[in-house]
Amino acid sequence: MPENPPLTPAVADAEQFAAQTTAILGSVGRVIDGKPDAVRSALVCLLAQGHLLIEDVPGVGKTMLARALAASVDATVRRIQFTPDLLPGDVTGVSVYNPVDREFEFKRGAVFAHIVIADEINRSSPKTQSALLEAMEEGQVTVDGSTHMLPDPFLVVATQNPLEMEGTYALPEAQRDRFMMRISMGYPDATAEALMLRQRDVVNPLASITPVADAASISGLIAWARSVHVAPALEEYTVALAQATRSDPNLHLGASPRATLQLIRAAKVWAALDGRDFVIPDDVTALLLPVFAHRLLPARGAQRAGAQPVEAALRQIVERVRVPVAARS
Repeated sequence: MPENPPLTPAVADAEQFAAQTTAILGSVGRVIDGKPDAVRSALVCLLAQGHLLIEDVPGVGKTMLARALAASVDATVRRIQFTPDLLPGDVTGVSVYNPVDREFEFKRGAVFAHIVIADEINRSSPKTQSALLEAMEEGQVTVDGSTHMLPDPFLVVATQNPLEMEGTYALPEAQRDRFMMRISMGYPDATAEALMLRQRDVVNPLASITPVADAASISGLIAWARSVHVAPALEEYTVALAQATRSDPNLHLGASPRATLQLIRAAKVWAALDGRDFVIPDDVTALLLPVFAHRLLPARGAQRAGAQPVEAALRQIVERVRVPVAARS
Protein backbone atom coordinates (compact mmCIF):
# COMPACT_ATOMS: atom_id res chain seq x y z
CA MET A 1 0.00 0.00 0.00
CA PRO A 2 1.50 3.42 -0.91
CA GLU A 3 2.48 5.77 1.86
CA ASN A 4 0.10 8.57 2.76
CA PRO A 5 1.07 12.01 1.42
CA PRO A 6 2.44 14.45 4.01
CA LEU A 7 0.05 16.84 5.71
CA THR A 8 0.17 20.28 4.14
CA PRO A 9 -1.37 23.51 5.43
CA ALA A 10 -2.50 25.03 2.12
CA VAL A 11 -3.35 24.33 -1.49
CA ALA A 12 -1.10 25.95 -4.08
CA ASP A 13 -2.57 24.73 -7.37
CA ALA A 14 -5.08 22.41 -9.02
CA GLU A 15 -2.64 19.48 -8.97
CA GLN A 16 -2.23 19.72 -5.22
CA PHE A 17 -6.00 19.97 -4.77
CA ALA A 18 -6.43 16.84 -6.90
CA ALA A 19 -3.73 14.96 -5.01
CA GLN A 20 -5.20 15.70 -1.58
CA THR A 21 -8.81 15.06 -2.52
CA THR A 22 -7.90 11.85 -4.34
CA ALA A 23 -6.12 10.67 -1.21
CA ILE A 24 -9.19 11.43 0.93
CA LEU A 25 -11.57 9.72 -1.50
CA GLY A 26 -9.31 6.69 -1.68
CA SER A 27 -8.98 6.46 2.10
CA VAL A 28 -12.73 6.60 2.70
CA GLY A 29 -13.39 4.33 -0.29
CA ARG A 30 -11.37 1.54 1.29
CA VAL A 31 -13.98 1.39 4.06
CA ILE A 32 -17.14 2.19 2.09
CA ASP A 33 -17.01 -0.51 -0.58
CA GLY A 34 -18.70 0.12 -3.91
CA LYS A 35 -20.21 3.53 -3.01
CA PRO A 36 -18.01 6.14 -4.73
CA ASP A 37 -20.94 8.53 -5.29
CA ALA A 38 -21.81 8.61 -1.58
CA VAL A 39 -18.16 9.14 -0.63
CA ARG A 40 -17.82 11.97 -3.14
CA SER A 41 -21.03 13.62 -1.91
CA ALA A 42 -19.75 13.60 1.68
CA LEU A 43 -16.48 15.24 0.60
CA VAL A 44 -18.38 17.82 -1.47
CA CYS A 45 -20.42 18.81 1.60
CA LEU A 46 -17.27 19.10 3.72
CA LEU A 47 -15.40 21.25 1.20
CA ALA A 48 -18.47 23.35 0.33
CA GLN A 49 -19.09 23.99 4.04
CA GLY A 50 -22.49 22.35 3.94
CA HIS A 51 -24.13 19.48 5.80
CA LEU A 52 -25.24 16.04 4.69
CA LEU A 53 -28.48 14.15 5.31
CA ILE A 54 -28.30 10.42 4.64
CA GLU A 55 -31.73 8.82 4.38
CA ASP A 56 -31.63 5.05 4.12
CA VAL A 57 -32.43 1.75 5.79
CA PRO A 58 -30.28 0.52 8.72
CA GLY A 59 -27.02 -1.31 8.17
CA VAL A 60 -25.87 0.17 4.85
CA GLY A 61 -22.93 2.15 6.23
CA LYS A 62 -24.35 5.60 7.00
CA THR A 63 -22.44 6.05 10.27
CA MET A 64 -19.38 4.27 8.90
CA LEU A 65 -19.15 6.83 6.08
CA ALA A 66 -18.99 9.74 8.53
CA ARG A 67 -16.45 8.00 10.76
CA ALA A 68 -14.25 7.06 7.80
CA LEU A 69 -14.27 10.66 6.56
CA ALA A 70 -13.35 11.96 10.01
CA ALA A 71 -10.52 9.46 10.37
CA SER A 72 -9.18 10.32 6.91
CA VAL A 73 -8.92 14.05 7.66
CA ASP A 74 -7.65 13.74 11.24
CA ALA A 75 -10.74 15.50 12.55
CA THR A 76 -12.57 15.24 15.83
CA VAL A 77 -15.83 13.33 15.56
CA ARG A 78 -18.75 13.02 17.97
CA ARG A 79 -21.79 10.83 17.59
CA ILE A 80 -25.14 11.88 19.01
CA GLN A 81 -27.82 9.22 19.25
CA PHE A 82 -31.04 11.17 18.86
CA THR A 83 -33.77 9.73 21.08
CA PRO A 84 -37.10 11.12 22.38
CA ASP A 85 -35.53 11.97 25.77
CA LEU A 86 -32.51 13.82 24.32
CA LEU A 87 -32.43 17.45 25.52
CA PRO A 88 -31.16 20.53 23.64
CA GLY A 89 -28.47 21.00 26.28
CA ASP A 90 -27.12 17.54 25.51
CA VAL A 91 -26.39 18.79 22.00
CA THR A 92 -25.18 22.35 22.55
CA GLY A 93 -23.96 22.25 26.15
CA VAL A 94 -25.13 23.76 29.44
CA SER A 95 -23.99 26.26 32.05
CA VAL A 96 -23.08 24.55 35.33
CA TYR A 97 -22.56 26.37 38.63
CA ASN A 98 -19.05 26.08 40.06
CA PRO A 99 -19.33 26.43 43.87
CA VAL A 100 -15.58 27.05 44.23
CA ASP A 101 -15.40 30.02 41.86
CA ARG A 102 -19.03 30.94 42.56
CA GLU A 103 -19.84 31.38 38.89
CA PHE A 104 -21.38 29.45 36.04
CA GLU A 105 -19.12 27.52 33.68
CA PHE A 106 -20.07 26.40 30.20
CA LYS A 107 -19.78 22.67 29.63
CA ARG A 108 -19.56 21.93 25.92
CA GLY A 109 -22.07 19.59 24.35
CA ALA A 110 -21.55 16.92 21.73
CA VAL A 111 -21.85 19.40 18.86
CA PHE A 112 -18.32 20.69 19.52
CA ALA A 113 -16.45 18.58 16.98
CA HIS A 114 -15.30 18.90 13.38
CA ILE A 115 -17.70 16.18 12.24
CA VAL A 116 -20.92 15.53 14.17
CA ILE A 117 -22.92 12.39 13.45
CA ALA A 118 -26.57 13.02 14.25
CA ASP A 119 -27.81 9.44 14.22
CA GLU A 120 -31.54 8.96 13.59
CA ILE A 121 -32.12 12.69 13.91
CA ASN A 122 -35.87 12.35 13.38
CA ARG A 123 -36.29 10.33 16.61
CA SER A 124 -35.83 13.39 18.84
CA SER A 125 -38.37 16.11 19.53
CA PRO A 126 -38.54 19.23 17.35
CA LYS A 127 -37.16 21.25 20.27
CA THR A 128 -34.01 19.14 20.34
CA GLN A 129 -33.72 19.11 16.56
CA SER A 130 -33.80 22.91 16.57
CA ALA A 131 -30.70 22.98 18.78
CA LEU A 132 -28.72 22.29 15.61
CA LEU A 133 -30.17 25.16 13.57
CA GLU A 134 -27.77 27.88 14.71
CA ALA A 135 -24.81 25.52 14.67
CA MET A 136 -25.46 24.38 11.10
CA GLU A 137 -26.06 27.88 9.72
CA GLU A 138 -23.58 30.05 11.63
CA GLY A 139 -20.97 27.66 13.05
CA GLN A 140 -21.72 28.70 16.62
CA VAL A 141 -24.06 28.03 19.54
CA THR A 142 -25.58 30.53 21.93
CA VAL A 143 -26.28 29.39 25.50
CA ASP A 144 -27.50 31.75 28.24
CA GLY A 145 -26.68 34.76 26.11
CA SER A 146 -23.07 33.73 25.44
CA THR A 147 -21.87 32.71 21.98
CA HIS A 148 -19.41 29.86 21.54
CA MET A 149 -17.70 29.18 18.22
CA LEU A 150 -17.57 25.67 16.78
CA PRO A 151 -14.45 24.06 15.29
CA ASP A 152 -13.57 24.82 11.69
CA PRO A 153 -14.24 22.95 9.45
CA PHE A 154 -17.62 21.84 10.76
CA LEU A 155 -19.84 19.20 9.18
CA VAL A 156 -23.07 17.61 10.39
CA VAL A 157 -23.85 14.19 8.94
CA ALA A 158 -27.38 13.27 9.94
CA THR A 159 -29.06 9.93 9.32
CA GLN A 160 -32.66 8.86 9.32
CA ASN A 161 -34.60 5.73 8.43
CA PRO A 162 -37.29 6.48 5.80
CA LEU A 163 -39.26 3.31 6.51
CA GLU A 164 -39.79 3.00 10.26
CA MET A 165 -41.75 6.16 11.06
CA GLU A 166 -43.41 5.12 14.35
CA GLY A 167 -42.17 7.31 17.18
CA THR A 168 -40.40 9.78 14.89
CA TYR A 169 -40.73 13.50 14.28
CA ALA A 170 -40.48 14.57 10.65
CA LEU A 171 -37.84 17.21 10.07
CA PRO A 172 -39.48 20.62 9.54
CA GLU A 173 -38.78 22.57 6.36
CA ALA A 174 -36.37 24.93 8.15
CA GLN A 175 -34.29 21.98 9.36
CA ARG A 176 -34.20 20.24 5.97
CA ASP A 177 -33.16 23.50 4.33
CA ARG A 178 -30.00 23.56 6.48
CA PHE A 179 -28.73 20.39 4.80
CA MET A 180 -26.81 21.02 1.60
CA MET A 181 -27.45 17.54 0.22
CA ARG A 182 -29.59 14.48 0.87
CA ILE A 183 -28.37 11.13 -0.41
CA SER A 184 -29.14 7.44 -0.03
CA MET A 185 -26.40 4.86 0.39
CA GLY A 186 -28.30 1.96 -1.15
CA TYR A 187 -27.38 -1.69 -0.82
CA PRO A 188 -23.92 -2.79 -2.00
CA ASP A 189 -23.63 -4.97 -5.06
CA ALA A 190 -22.89 -8.68 -4.64
CA THR A 191 -19.14 -8.31 -5.20
CA ALA A 192 -18.75 -5.49 -2.66
CA GLU A 193 -20.87 -7.33 -0.09
CA ALA A 194 -18.84 -10.53 -0.47
CA LEU A 195 -15.63 -8.53 -0.09
CA MET A 196 -17.02 -6.94 3.06
CA LEU A 197 -17.69 -10.39 4.56
CA ARG A 198 -14.10 -11.44 3.97
CA GLN A 199 -12.43 -8.25 5.16
CA ARG A 200 -14.54 -7.26 8.17
CA ASP A 201 -15.00 -10.58 9.88
CA VAL A 202 -11.76 -10.26 11.84
CA VAL A 203 -10.81 -6.58 11.74
CA ASN A 204 -12.48 -3.18 12.00
CA PRO A 205 -11.76 -1.34 8.72
CA LEU A 206 -11.61 2.00 10.53
CA ALA A 207 -8.55 0.80 12.44
CA SER A 208 -6.54 0.70 9.21
CA ILE A 209 -7.22 4.34 8.30
CA THR A 210 -4.46 6.86 8.86
CA PRO A 211 -5.06 10.58 8.24
CA VAL A 212 -4.20 11.90 4.79
CA ALA A 213 -5.14 15.51 5.63
CA ASP A 214 -5.67 17.70 8.66
CA ALA A 215 -7.96 20.60 9.57
CA ALA A 216 -5.52 23.18 8.18
CA SER A 217 -5.22 21.44 4.82
CA ILE A 218 -9.00 21.06 4.64
CA SER A 219 -9.28 24.83 5.09
CA GLY A 220 -6.91 25.22 2.16
CA LEU A 221 -9.03 22.89 0.04
CA ILE A 222 -12.14 24.88 0.95
CA ALA A 223 -10.46 28.15 -0.05
CA TRP A 224 -9.29 26.67 -3.36
CA ALA A 225 -12.78 25.38 -4.20
CA ARG A 226 -14.29 28.77 -3.39
CA SER A 227 -12.02 30.35 -6.03
CA VAL A 228 -13.49 28.22 -8.84
CA HIS A 229 -15.01 30.50 -11.48
CA VAL A 230 -18.75 30.62 -12.15
CA ALA A 231 -19.76 32.55 -15.27
CA PRO A 232 -22.64 35.04 -14.91
CA ALA A 233 -24.66 33.01 -17.43
CA LEU A 234 -24.35 29.95 -15.18
CA GLU A 235 -25.44 31.95 -12.15
CA GLU A 236 -28.51 33.07 -14.11
CA TYR A 237 -29.12 29.45 -15.15
CA THR A 238 -29.02 28.31 -11.52
CA VAL A 239 -31.43 31.07 -10.50
CA ALA A 240 -33.76 30.11 -13.37
CA LEU A 241 -33.82 26.50 -12.12
CA ALA A 242 -34.66 27.66 -8.60
CA GLN A 243 -37.38 30.03 -9.79
CA ALA A 244 -38.88 27.27 -11.91
CA THR A 245 -39.41 25.18 -8.77
CA ARG A 246 -41.33 28.05 -7.17
CA SER A 247 -43.81 28.31 -10.03
CA ASP A 248 -44.13 24.64 -10.94
CA PRO A 249 -47.75 23.43 -10.51
CA ASN A 250 -46.52 20.05 -9.28
CA LEU A 251 -44.64 21.61 -6.36
CA HIS A 252 -46.20 23.20 -3.28
CA LEU A 253 -42.89 24.52 -1.89
CA GLY A 254 -40.02 25.59 -4.13
CA ALA A 255 -36.29 25.97 -3.53
CA SER A 256 -35.12 28.70 -1.16
CA PRO A 257 -32.41 31.27 -1.94
CA ARG A 258 -30.20 29.27 0.45
CA ALA A 259 -30.67 26.27 -1.83
CA THR A 260 -29.53 28.31 -4.84
CA LEU A 261 -26.41 29.47 -2.99
CA GLN A 262 -25.56 25.98 -1.81
CA LEU A 263 -26.05 24.55 -5.29
CA ILE A 264 -23.41 26.96 -6.62
CA ARG A 265 -21.03 26.17 -3.76
CA ALA A 266 -21.42 22.44 -4.30
CA ALA A 267 -20.96 22.84 -8.06
CA LYS A 268 -17.65 24.63 -7.45
CA VAL A 269 -16.33 21.70 -5.44
CA TRP A 270 -17.73 19.23 -7.99
CA ALA A 271 -15.84 21.04 -10.75
CA ALA A 272 -12.63 21.20 -8.71
CA LEU A 273 -12.82 17.45 -8.04
CA ASP A 274 -12.98 16.96 -11.81
CA GLY A 275 -9.81 19.01 -12.22
CA ARG A 276 -11.43 22.20 -13.51
CA ASP A 277 -11.23 25.76 -12.18
CA PHE A 278 -14.57 26.68 -13.73
CA VAL A 279 -18.14 25.37 -13.42
CA ILE A 280 -20.08 23.97 -16.39
CA PRO A 281 -23.85 23.35 -16.68
CA ASP A 282 -23.36 19.61 -16.15
CA ASP A 283 -21.99 20.32 -12.65
CA VAL A 284 -25.20 22.14 -11.74
CA THR A 285 -27.58 19.56 -13.19
CA ALA A 286 -25.63 16.66 -11.63
CA LEU A 287 -26.21 18.14 -8.18
CA LEU A 288 -29.74 19.44 -8.68
CA LEU A 289 -31.55 16.44 -7.21
CA PRO A 290 -29.38 15.88 -4.11
CA VAL A 291 -29.30 19.62 -3.33
CA PHE A 292 -32.92 20.57 -4.15
CA ALA A 293 -35.14 17.50 -3.75
CA HIS A 294 -35.30 17.31 0.06
CA ARG A 295 -36.25 21.00 0.29
CA LEU A 296 -39.28 20.76 -2.00
CA LEU A 297 -42.83 19.63 -1.25
CA PRO A 298 -45.16 18.13 -3.86
CA ALA A 299 -48.48 19.76 -4.60
CA ARG A 300 -51.70 18.06 -3.56
CA GLY A 301 -52.54 15.30 -5.95
CA ALA A 302 -48.97 15.05 -7.24
CA GLN A 303 -48.40 11.96 -5.10
CA ARG A 304 -50.88 10.08 -7.23
CA ALA A 305 -48.95 10.93 -10.38
CA GLY A 306 -45.90 8.91 -9.36
CA ALA A 307 -43.88 7.46 -6.51
CA GLN A 308 -41.36 10.34 -6.61
CA PRO A 309 -43.21 13.48 -7.73
CA VAL A 310 -40.49 15.89 -6.58
CA GLU A 311 -37.75 14.11 -8.50
CA ALA A 312 -39.99 13.89 -11.58
CA ALA A 313 -40.76 17.61 -11.39
CA LEU A 314 -37.05 18.46 -11.14
CA ARG A 315 -36.22 16.36 -14.19
CA GLN A 316 -38.93 18.15 -16.17
CA ILE A 317 -37.56 21.52 -15.03
CA VAL A 318 -34.07 20.58 -16.25
CA GLU A 319 -35.52 19.68 -19.63
CA ARG A 320 -37.40 22.95 -20.14
CA VAL A 321 -35.01 25.53 -18.65
CA ARG A 322 -32.65 26.73 -21.35
CA VAL A 323 -29.01 25.78 -20.83
CA PRO A 324 -26.54 28.64 -21.37
CA VAL A 325 -24.26 28.28 -24.36
CA ALA A 326 -20.68 29.53 -24.22
CA ALA A 327 -20.05 32.52 -26.44
CA ARG A 328 -17.66 31.90 -29.34
CA SER A 329 -14.44 33.89 -29.22
